[in-house]
Amino acid sequence: MNDRIIKPRSGAAFELSKGQTLTVIDPEGGQVADLLAFRKDDTREVISSGRTLDYASRIYLTRGDNLYSNRSNIMLTIEEDDVGRHDFLLTPCSADTFRIIYGDEEPHRGCFGNLAAALKPYGVQPDDIPTAFNCFMNVPVNGETGEFTVEPPISKAGDRIVFRAEQDLIIGLTACSALQSNGGSFKPIHYRIG
Repeated sequence: MNDRIIKPRSGAAFELSKGQTLTVIDPEGGQVADLLAFRKDDTREVISSGRTLDYASRIYLTRGDNLYSNRSNIMLTIEEDDVGRHDFLLTPCSADTFRIIYGDEEPHRGCFGNLAAALKPYGVQPDDIPTAFNCFMNVPVNGETGEFTVEPPISKAGDRIVFRAEQDLIIGLTACSALQSNGGSFKPIHYRIG
């Protein structure tokens, strides 16, 4: 099916033209994929959790929802969604995440480091990396206290989410590197451009 593979604990960056679709697939189930989008001709315009959640008036986004930029322009529209539970609250995991939360003395660079490396050829600097749309990430929020937990994804093998590009974009995409986010294991992510 011409699927491209992101190996466990790694990332990729690529261009997505207006009108094209991006299908993100969890081939084995239970694996998160961090997704970023930047406007191709001006990478200062970037996907925005704050704008998107503000306009949607809810934190769990699914089919029919738009992902907005920091300039309030629609970057991506969710066309299909097998899972219906994704996260747009938490930042990409990083070496600091693993040091602070897990106490790792020699931490992995995480999704943040993988995204920074993959996006560098496009002129994106580490400080330009915002909160990612975390495909398949399961972050229940307590409606009374606002506390949240990171639980294993509910995605099953072959589940997917399909985005349509509403402008010419540069996409960053990972197979998440955080054990807690992925139910204790690391697996690949597949993607397809159509």
